[in-house]
Amino acid sequence: MALPLCRLYLITPPRLDDLAAFGHVLAHALDAGDVAALQIRLKDVPDEIIAAAVDALMPIAQARGVAVILNDRPDLAAKLGCDGAHIGQDDMPLAEARRIMGPDAMIGVTCHDSLHLAMEAAEGGADYVAFGAFFPTTTKDAATRAEPALLTGWQADMLIPCVAIGGITVENARALAAAGADFLAVSAGVWSHGDGPAAAVKALNAEIAAGVAER
Repeated sequence: MALPLCRLYLITPPRLDDLAAFGHVLAHALDAGDVAALQIRLKDVPDEIIAAAVDALMPIAQARGVAVILNDRPDLAAKLGCDGAHIGQDDMPLAEARRIMGPDAMIGVTCHDSLHLAMEAAEGGADYVAFGAFFPTTTKDAATRAEPALLTGWQADMLIPCVAIGGITVENARALAAAGADFLAVSAGVWSHGDGPAAAVKALNAEIAAGVAER
């Protein structure tokens, strides 16, 4: 069966104080609809905290065919056996990340609102590029604001997938799927959804499908 043209890419909440409880929530969310990847994104915490989160969450995700991506830390991602790593413009260079993680790992690069940065990443061997923020977000301080036309232009000219990120919710997901995103990266739009994360995943998948149908 062919994979959908646009898929959901979940990002963990910025804090995970109760890993066991979050593991249950994550399992229900992943069982509610198609999810391509889970990015474990914990800022400014010791390596042991990140390792504990990976140990707890990776089996839940991988058992459901969901790739596990570690934010910022290719070195730790390789050590912990993650499927890939996501790096920002201020993290280690892409070539170094690839050297550490090997040829088969998935490496994504934050490219803000810049086609130039995205093309550099693609030429450097990134597996995907991430554009954003498309909407106001409470998860991180977004330095740039991207427009949906960026996704459309990228889709027309480039082969490697693009991820849309930043403030994405059930209410605004359809337009980004329609514009050409290959993946929609969502954090608070799932974990803080009024009807719960599982309902959010189900609703997001419906909106993504509707958006793809409008392409």
